[in-house]
Amino acid sequence: MLLLSWTSLFAYLAFLSVSLAQEESTAMAPEIEVTASFPESNPFGHIVNGEKNQIKLLIENKSDLNVTLLSVAGAIQNANTDALIKNTTVMNFGVKLLSGVKLELAYAFHSEFKPGDVRLNVWLNHAVGESTYRVSAYDSIVTIVEPEKSILDLKLLITYLIVIGLFGGIIYTAYVTFVPQSKKPRRKQAAPSDISTPVTVTATGAGGYQEEWIPEHHLKKSKKAGAASSDGETSGGEVSGKEGRKRKSKK
Repeated sequence: MLLLSWTSLFAYLAFLSVSLAQEESTAMAPEIEVTASFPESNPFGHIVNGEKNQIKLLIENKSDLNVTLLSVAGAIQNANTDALIKNTTVMNFGVKLLSGVKLELAYAFHSEFKPGDVRLNVWLNHAVGESTYRVSAYDSIVTIVEPEKSILDLKLLITYLIVIGLFGGIIYTAYVTFVPQSKKPRRKQAAPSDISTPVTVTATGAGGYQEEWIPEHHLKKSKKAGAASSDGETSGGEVSGKEGRKRKSKK
C-alpha cells in the first residue's frame, strides 16, 4: 500500500509539472496576428489541380518579443471527418518579425487531388529564443477544381492532330482495301510509220508546183482535166490541117 501511494504521488507531481510548463509556455507565447486571403485572380478561393495556387498572408507581431518566422506549411483534410489527405508544401523563411510591423508573404502550393470540397489548413511556425510555436493562418472549406480547357492549348492541339492522323490512316486503308479501284485506259502510242514527215514546198516558177502535198483525189481530177484539154487541142489541130488542105485544092 505504501509503495502504491508513493507511485501515485510521483505521477501526480509529474502531471502537475507538465501542466505548469504548458501554462508557462502559453503565457510566454508571442501574440502573432495572421490574415490569409486568396488573390484577386481567384475570387472564389478555388484550388486548381496542376497549377501553382497562392494564398496571401499578412503577418503582424503584436508582442514586444523578438519573433522569428521559421516556416509556413499546410495540409489538405477531409471536409467531413478532418482526416488528413496530404500535407502541402513547406516554405522556409527565417525572417524576423519586428514588433508592430506588418509583413506580407505569399504561400504557394500545388494540388493533385480529386475534385471536390476539402478542408485547407495553413499555419505558421515561429520561434522566440529556443521555444517554437504554431499559429493558424487559414482553416476553411475550399473546392478543388480541374483547370479550364483552352482551344489554343498546345498539348490539346497535338492530341487532336494525332487522333485525326490515326483516323485518317484507318479510313484511307479501309478505302484502298474495300473499294475497287478503276483502271485508267492506257493511251495508244502512234507507230513510227503513222507519223507524217514534214513536207517542204518550194516554188518553181509560174505555174510550177509539187504534187507531194496535194491530196490524191485532187490529183486524179486534175489529170482527167488535163487529158480532156489535150484531146481538144489535138482535134482542133486536125481540123485546121484539113481546112488548110481544102483551101490549097481550091486554088
